[in-house]
Amino acid sequence: MPVIQYIQDNAPKMREIFEDLHANPEIGFQENRTSGIVERCLRDWGFDEVHPGIAATGVVGILRGKGQGNRRIGLRADMDALPIQEITGLPYASTNADTMHACGHDGHTTMLLGAAQYLAATRDFDGTAVFIFQPAEEGLGGARRMIAEGLFEKFPVDEVYGMHNQPLSETGLARIRKGPMMAGASFFDITIRGRGSHAAAPHQSRDALVIGAELVGLLQTVVSRNVDPVKPCVLSCTQFHTGSAYNIVPETATITGTVRYFDQAVMDLVATRMREVCDGLALAHGIAIDLDLRNVFDVLVNEPELSDAYVAAAADVLGADNVSDQGPLVMGSEDFADMSAKIPGAYINVMHGGQAALHNPAFVLDPATLPIGSSIYARIIERRMPMKDAA
Repeated sequence: MPVIQYIQDNAPKMREIFEDLHANPEIGFQENRTSGIVERCLRDWGFDEVHPGIAATGVVGILRGKGQGNRRIGLRADMDALPIQEITGLPYASTNADTMHACGHDGHTTMLLGAAQYLAATRDFDGTAVFIFQPAEEGLGGARRMIAEGLFEKFPVDEVYGMHNQPLSETGLARIRKGPMMAGASFFDITIRGRGSHAAAPHQSRDALVIGAELVGLLQTVVSRNVDPVKPCVLSCTQFHTGSAYNIVPETATITGTVRYFDQAVMDLVATRMREVCDGLALAHGIAIDLDLRNVFDVLVNEPELSDAYVAAAADVLGADNVSDQGPLVMGSEDFADMSAKIPGAYINVMHGGQAALHNPAFVLDPATLPIGSSIYARIIERRMPMKDAA
């Protein structure tokens, strides 16, 4: 079975929605326009229930199939954009300054809407499909907030599925990996509290800039000189802010960054060494260094049976030769991990071409992936909750 014909016939309309979402991106927990479009579509297509306002801007839609089965399957898509100025030159490029769908969440939302329209029209499944449109995936904890607000208590599901586009490849392929697939992540903020002085009298200071530079170098040895090299882990310092004038030795500095890992014991080791490095450097210079290190993403783990089910659904659309369960470990993170930590789940990558990576101001999602993603979402519902006469 190729792309579902109904979805292919409606691809132009889905393309319009995608381009509109792309031109009007919204940062996490501010997706008011986006969630309004989602809500309106679900209501227009005759969903049994539509629940907006979950985790501020999240939307959940409930669709019951023709059968009377009790099984419930969740499908999730993220909706938020990134604080990036777009440089693609697309005719539907972002009209919001310093805001861009550089990760393709506009495409994910459109894919799930495409599946929603088809399944609402056919309802050829035995059970209930729960459509989860999630805000604030990009490090702001949208999934955790939805869960904390009772997502799975109010809308229980037996299993849940997510999807992401993956550029720099070839359109028409899909990849998944059983077990751990995407890294967990902790973010850190470090504040160095030194002593300022005139730049002509640095001996009177405790120079936060120099100490900060030393600290960045030391942090970059935490993984390379402490973690077993066969256990993947990355520590990256990504921001360093200090100073205010040419003739002032700065009193304070801030350093931020992230740690990515697959093994909690590795993360615990890195956390311990980061604290020891900060405390030791503070003691050496007679200053204070404060470290705030916090978990933001869990490790994303694909349940093996559900991974097989996803492969089968994708193979229905793309052909078995174009779908693999041997995808790579990915050091990037995804807060779908919080959902699949609560409910058995699986997460697949839909591949496509392009010259720019995710989170790049030149990123372009291939619109040809839209009906592919929609069809895979729809097939997982039809396969996992088949009508009795189709079983």
